[in-house]
Amino acid sequence: MSDQKELIAKVLQGDAKAQKELYDAHADIMLGVCYRYSKSLADAEDMLQEGFVKVFKNLKQYKGTGDLGAWIRRIMVNTIINEIKKSKIPLTHLDATTEIEIPTPGDDVEILLTAKEIAELIKKLPIGYGIVFNLHAIEGYSHKEIAEMLNIKTVSVRSQYQRARTQLINWIEKEKVFLAQKHVEHGK
Repeated sequence: MSDQKELIAKVLQGDAKAQKELYDAHADIMLGVCYRYSKSLADAEDMLQEGFVKVFKNLKQYKGTGDLGAWIRRIMVNTIINEIKKSKIPLTHLDATTEIEIPTPGDDVEILLTAKEIAELIKKLPIGYGIVFNLHAIEGYSHKEIAEMLNIKTVSVRSQYQRARTQLINWIEKEKVFLAQKHVEHGK
């Protein structure tokens, strides 16, 4: 922990080596965070750079009481949300009274998806669904917090999350059927 405090102190003094060390220690993980919210690696890299500019600018506000990585992640997510708001991409406001049927995945065929495959499925969701799903299911924000971040109603957040979840389950179910057919065709 004292090494982290020393590193932060050097960064705050403008030490370029310390800045690079801090960046290198967190960039890969934060790029993954940015990539989940973007449509391309180039967009994710832009968000990452913007986020780290804010990290270095606001590092003096880090009190050292929590995990530095979590503090940086929070700045990244806020940066991403601000970029999305600036781009004026409409976050679909859904009718929360629409009933949604959520299928129950069957247990007959095992399906193993890598983190990359799951991230790619999430990217296929409409932008509003993907943002809400990432913020709730992966980042752990409550529906109320997400509504405040995105300036939409909590009921819209819940609806978007449920629809995203339903769509992801449907896609995974289709993959299970495909794998089951492949399994039968190969006589396994």
